[in-house]
Amino acid sequence: ACWCETNDKEKTKSIADAEARIEDLTSKIEEYTALSAQLSTEIKNHEKELAKNQEALDKATAIREKQLAEFNEEEKDLLQSISALKSAVTVLGKHNGASFLQLPQEHMTSVASTLRRELAQHSHLLKSTLTPSQRRLALSFVQAPQDYFDAAPTFKQSYAPQSGEIFGILRQMKETFESNLSASQKEEMANQKAYEDLKAAKEVEIAAGQAQIESKTGELATTDEKNAQAKVDIEDTKASLSADEQFLMMLKEKCSMTDKEWEERQKTRQLEMEAVSKALAVL
Repeated sequence: ACWCETNDKEKTKSIADAEARIEDLTSKIEEYTALSAQLSTEIKNHEKELAKNQEALDKATAIREKQLAEFNEEEKDLLQSISALKSAVTVLGKHNGASFLQLPQEHMTSVASTLRRELAQHSHLLKSTLTPSQRRLALSFVQAPQDYFDAAPTFKQSYAPQSGEIFGILRQMKETFESNLSASQKEEMANQKAYEDLKAAKEVEIAAGQAQIESKTGELATTDEKNAQAKVDIEDTKASLSADEQFLMMLKEKCSMTDKEWEERQKTRQLEMEAVSKALAVL
């Protein structure tokens, strides 16, 4: 009877503990499963945001590279034009006024060539700079520069006063290009500053996004590992519970039979003792 009671108490407690553990593990599995789904969603959202920020940075970088290439080309072109016009202005400046008539042939040809090239190459810049009359005069000069700087005393010297206008046009063109170059350089500096600000902001956002993904990916791995272990534990606990319940059932059955057998023996012994007493009394 003592053995039966001891084992009964132990198994009953073991079964109660197992049921409580199963309930706790079930709750944890639900918690881990929900957290895993939440983390997976958050990681996907962070990845989308990261890709969006990276795409924006890549796009801004491509635009900045295109802007810089265009600026470098424009700056190089304007510097060359300014240098050529400066040389032309310097040449004419040395032969200003009446001395225009003594301008060397090669200098005259060089000035005309420079003016022709700049008029063709930068017509969009000069459209609002030169008046129609100045444009006609410049085109007339490049077609027949000798009419303006002819050393021979002919009627063509009547064009000589217009030589000063050619000088003014060249100087005006040079100043226009210099002004345009200055504006382009300022715009380039502003574009570079805007890009650097954008890049810095996007890099901060990208770094933060990567940190979130890394952190939550680690948390997800830990959560899934705990979930998997909890599922193994609950199966083991259920198996142990089943074994304990079966053992307790058999224990109760066995102990119940043992108690009955003991009672029967006690009853039989009592009857035997009564029979003996009666026999002795007869004797």
